[in-house]
Amino acid sequence: MGTTVELRFDERGSDDARLDLLQRQLRQELHGVDEVEVLRARQPVGPGPEDTRGIDVEALGTLTVALLGSGGLTALIASARDWLGRGTRDARSVRLEIAGDVLELNGATDGEHERLVALFLARHEGGNAS
Repeated sequence: MGTTVELRFDERGSDDARLDLLQRQLRQELHGVDEVEVLRARQPVGPGPEDTRGIDVEALGTLTVALLGSGGLTALIASARDWLGRGTRDARSVRLEIAGDVLELNGATDGEHERLVALFLARHEGGNAS
């Protein structure tokens, strides 16, 4: 198996049901991406603190993904950017983490995203992502 990526996403103002729906949609979308395998959605680790609804919202917004080939990271990032583009620019965010290195995509301009993505890919493509 290749490199493992933790993908966290959020849509500001979304309730638990909406985050669950978004997770299922994103997971389904990623199943169709070559060189990417969704390993699991992060599951809540137990009941929430007293006085909460009992759902770990962070778990609803987290997927663990394996990169199966040299183009996997590029494909994953392209899918994440497509997902961001389908929402309100300032409401959605995606955070990808590989071994402590983080790429955060949110309401930045397309030019800023391009620069951040290029730097992240330069650090992880090639020998580390296959």
